[in-house]
Amino acid sequence: MKKTGTYKSLAILIVGLILLNVLAANFFTRFDLTQDNRYTLSTASKNIIEDIEKTVIIDVFLQGNFPPEFRRLRNETSQLLEEFAAYNSNIRVNFINPIEEGQDANAVAQEFLQMGMTPARVSVQESGKTSEEIIFPWAIANYEDKTVKIPLLKNTLGATDEDRVTNSVQQLEYAFANGLDKLIYPKEKKIAVMRGNGELPDANLADFLQTLQEYYYIAPFTLDSAAQNPQKTLQKLNEFDLILEAKPTEPFTENEKFVLDQYKMNGGKSIWLVESVAMETDSLLNQSGTTYALPRDLNLGDLFFSYGIRINPVLINDLYSAPITLASGSGNNTRFNPYPWFYSPLSSSPNDHPIINNIEAVKFEYANQIDTLANDIEKTILLSSSPRTKVEGTPLQISLEMVSQKPQISTYTDGEQPLAVLLKGNFTSAYKNRIKPFEIPNPLDESAATKMLVISDGDVIKNDLQRGAPLELGFERYTGSTYGNKEFLLNAVNYMLDDNGLIEIRTEEISIPFLDPERTAEEREKWQLTNLVVPLLILGIFAFLFTFFRRRKYVKRSRAAK
Repeated sequence: MKKTGTYKSLAILIVGLILLNVLAANFFTRFDLTQDNRYTLSTASKNIIEDIEKTVIIDVFLQGNFPPEFRRLRNETSQLLEEFAAYNSNIRVNFINPIEEGQDANAVAQEFLQMGMTPARVSVQESGKTSEEIIFPWAIANYEDKTVKIPLLKNTLGATDEDRVTNSVQQLEYAFANGLDKLIYPKEKKIAVMRGNGELPDANLADFLQTLQEYYYIAPFTLDSAAQNPQKTLQKLNEFDLILEAKPTEPFTENEKFVLDQYKMNGGKSIWLVESVAMETDSLLNQSGTTYALPRDLNLGDLFFSYGIRINPVLINDLYSAPITLASGSGNNTRFNPYPWFYSPLSSSPNDHPIINNIEAVKFEYANQIDTLANDIEKTILLSSSPRTKVEGTPLQISLEMVSQKPQISTYTDGEQPLAVLLKGNFTSAYKNRIKPFEIPNPLDESAATKMLVISDGDVIKNDLQRGAPLELGFERYTGSTYGNKEFLLNAVNYMLDDNGLIEIRTEEISIPFLDPERTAEEREKWQLTNLVVPLLILGIFAFLFTFFRRRKYVKRSRAAK
């Protein structure tokens, strides 16, 4: 009987364990106990993850001997990807040390550079000594025959390693969700890059357009045909979801403006990078080092006025600005030195809108002031100059001698000036109650709900060239600084086209606690001793109590037996 009961209990235990494993495999939940819910995935991320039907392999190059701050980045990356894999078993993750034992770190770094993945050099302080390490804060995601590079480290001008890691952790979910989005979803929406009005040449748009091509279809579009067949031009333009107008320098005709206006009335979205002042740094590179900034009339004033903004023909002179780099010497003795240049304002972000949340400062050059006018359109100032700003009218003489002159701080009293404004709502046609330049069937006076972004500097989208090849947008080759231009514009396009809600992930705020390095060094021996002694002490107390109660139990049993 006793054996039968034992077998029965064993069988029940085995069946119970099997049922428990089946239930655990099919029904599970995960609890995020962090204060900021950093491991709770957004709806946009979950939607992307659920649509992965085949194996995605993610190789993360954050393995090796790192400083404490970057070990935190590795751990946070690992935790996040565990969440991804928990929602879809098709996601597989490998952590790889790119520098195996005996390999040359500089040679590996060069290989990464050739693949478009810039390594990071970080200072490591240990036992009072400082050394430099190369790390590779990148991941590569592979899906079928497609590969996407995912940057994991967000560089910020003047930031400490702790700040860099904090900003990077805040962007991890966005970085991976964005990468997976590019892998699994086919391109659908189309962007028209406007041509025909003296816009920036292709070479100066190359870096940003190459990035956009990973998400959208892109094609050049000219309004030249508006002179002969404006109705057909409008029909063709309406096939695009967004138009990108990058620094036009030639005036628009009434036919062209009416095409653009009716495109807006049909719900078309647009990003305008336009200037009301003609001024280029290259024009200063003459014998006198002097030139004039002059007003530029693009014949767009009435169009923008009806939409609720005005771009004034003035220049923003801002103490918070990027330097200008000038050459001195000649031949092999040529040196490039940075000097203060207050016509290159570094924008501030007056709000936490998803387009600008947690991005680096955006560099402008000879930007103009934007006025917002009263109408029913919702207007959001995305970027503005600093409070230490002076607005200067044109015509204006500008000289390189300014770099050696101390600014008069007392004159910088105009406060923050709008440089980039987002408009949302139902727009009113600039040609309402006016004679139309040409006839079309059923012209519209009011638009469907749509969006428009106006930036008062065309150079925000302009990448520099080195030996004819485009550099990364926002990268300054002489100072090594990287500004937030590219990220800002990419966020703007994603936002304008409502791209899977990914832009909303950027608003997540995460607080990453770090150890105080000075206090850590001072109290290192105390905590090492504590970590060594306390576990042994707890183990000793447990052993003593276990032995004490065990003896007491057997003493009672022996007395009862007697």
